[in-house]
Amino acid sequence: MMISAETTLEDLAGIVCSHLLGHGIRAVLSGGGAVALYADNRFTTCDLDFVTDADPRRVERVMAALGFARKASRHFEHPATCFLVEFPAGPLAIGDRPVTKVAEIETRGGRLLVLTPTQCVMDRLAAWYHWSDPQALQQAILVSLAHGVDQDVIEEWSGGEGKLREYRNYLRRLEAGRMGGDPSGTGRTGSPKP
Repeated sequence: MMISAETTLEDLAGIVCSHLLGHGIRAVLSGGGAVALYADNRFTTCDLDFVTDADPRRVERVMAALGFARKASRHFEHPATCFLVEFPAGPLAIGDRPVTKVAEIETRGGRLLVLTPTQCVMDRLAAWYHWSDPQALQQAILVSLAHGVDQDVIEEWSGGEGKLREYRNYLRRLEAGRMGGDPSGTGRTGSPKP
């Protein structure tokens, strides 16, 4: 599959991941790219974060074969697409917990390794727990609403992070979202007024 202006985020992620895998590089989609896959078109992003332990020079050579050029320390651009690809350094972990098993999705672009929906929620909650990122909390809620996630695993992990109070806050906001209210915690409900 050729990369073009019409290439979707999912297909580009599959192209990049399968190309890397074909060169012996394991890279897992995380962050906003994983949210965009799982949030039923309720979240968009312009960058794909692939966590890898591979040598950055090797990644750069493999990405160049796809037509990408390094534009910053970890960012790559392709002339045919607006999406950026970034390679945060591994090892892959969510908070203090290493991640070994991930989801495999077949896309039109090829095989994609990506955090599971539950891991994606944990990843976004980690950003909220540790960096007070309100957008990350919204992303965790979007994925939770769109997919069945394992709340027992998320609660146990949250306890290990010392964040059970924050986890309960996330659950309250998630429930507000399920009830049609505003999960942001601002107290708004329903649709905005025209």
